[in-house]
Amino acid sequence: MQNFTQLQEILSTPKDILITSHRNPDGDAIGSSLALYHFLKAHYHTVYVSFPSEFPDNFAWMEGSEEVLIYDSKVKKVNKIIDNVDLVFALDFNGLDRIDKMGEYIAKKKVPVAMIDHHLDPDDFSQYTLSDPSASSTCELIFDFIQMMDKKDPIDIKVAEYIYTGILTDTGSFKYNVTPKLFKTCAALFNVGIDSNKIQSLVFNSLPKKNLELLGYCLNECMEIIPELKTGIISLTKKDYEDFDIQRGDTEGIVNYLLMLKEVQVAAFVTEQPKIVKLSLRSKGDFAVNKIASDHFKGGGHKNAAGGASFTGLKSTLTKLKKILKEEVGETSFKSYPAQD
Repeated sequence: MQNFTQLQEILSTPKDILITSHRNPDGDAIGSSLALYHFLKAHYHTVYVSFPSEFPDNFAWMEGSEEVLIYDSKVKKVNKIIDNVDLVFALDFNGLDRIDKMGEYIAKKKVPVAMIDHHLDPDDFSQYTLSDPSASSTCELIFDFIQMMDKKDPIDIKVAEYIYTGILTDTGSFKYNVTPKLFKTCAALFNVGIDSNKIQSLVFNSLPKKNLELLGYCLNECMEIIPELKTGIISLTKKDYEDFDIQRGDTEGIVNYLLMLKEVQVAAFVTEQPKIVKLSLRSKGDFAVNKIASDHFKGGGHKNAAGGASFTGLKSTLTKLKKILKEEVGETSFKSYPAQD
């Protein structure tokens, strides 16, 4: 970690600290933020957590989630906190533009920033940096950071649960970005006493009825398979959002259903938002969807899981995506995995 000794010295005495993560926070953003929140509080720091926008209800079971400040609705309160904190932890994002107006205010106030993140090509905005694109998740890096900070004390069970939650969700239940090191980390979390079945149930088995109705609609009405490109696409319009009252987090994981099809190697979930079109891309094997996201849709991510955005409307975005896929996927020889007996 860049400048770790100085950061360790800063944190050796009680400080006022703000933890933040990206807009539309997912399990890794929430898990890493609340894990670090409880770790720092246990070491006598005054800690606040703020996200630019709301987070999905299936993460509300985490202790401390009720205290999270949503910047969109608490601008003045969060800005006042930024005015007075000694340090900001930036988790699971690699540029201040990912937290919108809050990022602009942090830059304006020149508050010291410690970034912990696993995305490629971080911007130069932090004084203390733990960046590792080979990590499965920011939660994996939070575990590493805690071990660096305090090797003697056993990790708290709440902290362990929240770290595991972020790992579980960001790896797609251990489908992506898994390494021997990751499983060693998970083994350490299990040794603390986490209950994987309980966490999986809290995260994945607490959906409202409308989410299953939405999933059925996506698979039955909105799914397009392009056999020659080994690609599957699901797209949703603004009207679909209104009809199903889709809120933040309601579409989480839908893209992964496309990869359940044997013939699909690349999956895209494209949604028409009020001002932009968002893309969520997934792949099997060696095909790198993060290259498509970064080169064509102002996004990024990991080889098998990435995202981006378009400002040209849903129809033209889909046309552009298919053209790109024809160029990129058409020449690709996909690695096949034989069925197991």
